[in-house]
Amino acid sequence: MPTYRGHLDKMPTELAAPVNYWLALDDSRVPLNALLGETLRIRHGGMIHCSHCGRVTSKSFSQGYCYPCFRKLAQCDLCILSPERCHFDAGTCREPDWAQRFCMTEHFVYLANSSGVKVGITRASQMPTRWIDQGASQALPIARVQTRQQAGFVEAALRRHVRDTTDWRAMLKGDPEPADLAAARNRLFELCADELGELTTRFGIQAIQPLASAEPVAIDYPVREYPAKVSAWNLDKTPEVSGRLLGIKGQYLILDSGVFNVRKFSAYEIVLEI
Repeated sequence: MPTYRGHLDKMPTELAAPVNYWLALDDSRVPLNALLGETLRIRHGGMIHCSHCGRVTSKSFSQGYCYPCFRKLAQCDLCILSPERCHFDAGTCREPDWAQRFCMTEHFVYLANSSGVKVGITRASQMPTRWIDQGASQALPIARVQTRQQAGFVEAALRRHVRDTTDWRAMLKGDPEPADLAAARNRLFELCADELGELTTRFGIQAIQPLASAEPVAIDYPVREYPAKVSAWNLDKTPEVSGRLLGIKGQYLILDSGVFNVRKFSAYEIVLEI
């Protein structure tokens, strides 16, 4: 039987009909769409190597980092989850050079429909990857913003009226009801006109640009069968996972024995048997 060994990483994807997926194991890329219907066995030998520095760690922090890197790296800071809390201007950023490349760059605010309509932000280079990673069936960019912090301020205003999280269990049970994302965008812009106006006054008219004419993107996933009940495998508790591959959505493998969140176990050394 084909066998592969390496450290897990976030699954690379390609927007197609359906989305193409690969399993990343160090430098190897295992095509997954062709494995639908096959039985997979994933075994964790107990080793976790930090995805940044490579040192052995007994526990993974923030999806693949050792504790020293988790404490040191800007990409693990709280402001990555809450961009409006960016402290770059205060001079306290952990890695100012990294922030210049990743945070002080153009971002987009978007609406997505994965388990219902939600708001989110992403770098321009991460569309449509970000939407695929969240298992969105529909997505629509609604504003172009100059920095990550500014995108966070826009998101914070909008999330008073729409959720900013995905119900991953609902997402893995099937496709959501189709939503009119353009109508949702227009409604949110009306509800948040005062807050958005204040942000434009603060940062300048070019900082936040609504995208009134953007078209929604539809995303189809390689899923033969959704589970009636969603239960998740955990390599820390069960070091061997096996089951027939029924589908792939978001960063999850849908097996007939349960779902497996690949991204959660980034940096885990595993053996994959097909």
